[in-house]
Amino acid sequence: MNVPLLIARRYFFSKKKRNIISIISNISMVGVAVGTMALIIVLSVFNGLEDLVRGLYGKSDPDLMISAMQGKSFPVDSAFIDRITAVPGVALVTQVIEDNALLQYHDRQMVVKMKGMSENYFAQSNIDSAIVEGDHRLVRDGQDYALLGAGVQHELSIALDNRLSPLRLLYPRNTGKKLLSMNPETAFNEQAILAGGVFLIEQRIDDSYIFVPLGFARDLLLYGNRRTSLEVRVGDEHSVDDVKDELRQLLGAKFQVLDSDEQHVSLLKAIKVEKMFVFITFAFILLIASLNIFFSLSMLVIDKKKDVAILRAMGATTQLVRNIFLLEGAIVAMVGAITGLVLGVSICWLQQTFHLVSMGMATAVVDSYPVKMQATDIVLTGLAIIVITISVSIRPALNAARLDVRDNL
Repeated sequence: MNVPLLIARRYFFSKKKRNIISIISNISMVGVAVGTMALIIVLSVFNGLEDLVRGLYGKSDPDLMISAMQGKSFPVDSAFIDRITAVPGVALVTQVIEDNALLQYHDRQMVVKMKGMSENYFAQSNIDSAIVEGDHRLVRDGQDYALLGAGVQHELSIALDNRLSPLRLLYPRNTGKKLLSMNPETAFNEQAILAGGVFLIEQRIDDSYIFVPLGFARDLLLYGNRRTSLEVRVGDEHSVDDVKDELRQLLGAKFQVLDSDEQHVSLLKAIKVEKMFVFITFAFILLIASLNIFFSLSMLVIDKKKDVAILRAMGATTQLVRNIFLLEGAIVAMVGAITGLVLGVSICWLQQTFHLVSMGMATAVVDSYPVKMQATDIVLTGLAIIVITISVSIRPALNAARLDVRDNL
């Protein structure tokens, strides 16, 4: 029989406890429950936001992206492509040329990110599911077409498949001189292309990107056999991390191979840092709420002086007395933590299932706040509660263990 636990349970459920001690204990349990519930909910919201970001960029991001460590572009030939496709797990390699260009339509213009892609791009990406107007194909009946972000189309009021007024893309010529010629006919390369479709992925992409055929971008930018990146699709039966390691070993230090998370490392890192600070903040709130456990235990020690003296007279050790009050604090904290955990998980489940709390914006990417529960968050919350409980319970427990038997009999 676990004597300290038995006595701690009797103290917890005792109806003879002083009223003020009972009130403080109940306040402690409510505070821990509310703090635990809030921590689970907030961490789940951050998990949902992280998944939302991955989902949004997943429509256009490759499994792996190869780019040069130094410089904007690197030479690519068939032998180089064959070396990459020979790596186990590489299912598809797409050649990409990406750079800024000036887009003109009628009397309006803006600087856009032009991304030229080889014909197999849509076998790698599911961006065709993000098309909201027009056709996703970049080449139709031998004619080049551009895919526009919804923000770009709105900014320039572009009409699709307007053969009378096609889009004009301009890129500065590399004349080898420090000064750019003021004559636009000699200062810029210029090509026309029809607008074929509009995509809606994510605001940053929608407001600045247009997709064009690789040959169109190559001719406008005069890149020849140079490419800014290669996008790799990994086969379903292979691990992305394993293929990434193989490619890094094959290509050496001159190239970097990035997975989807590494392509947006700054954004995802910002979410993780915010999540960490939120966890620390709520842990401090839990600590403040748990201070009531310290006060209730201190008062309980005073109230149970005679009980402690009798136990010591019967042969109870200092460790046994100390464990009684440590377990009493643990019971108070665990009841509150389990209650808060059940409430937090229930609220998150209701939000995931019924989308009770909406974003409140008509232009929001999702209708309701995204939430995702993770076992690691529950474990970390539990560990935080254990550490906090021990911290606030140890002092009253030590005071109880040091009581002089002769003064209290």
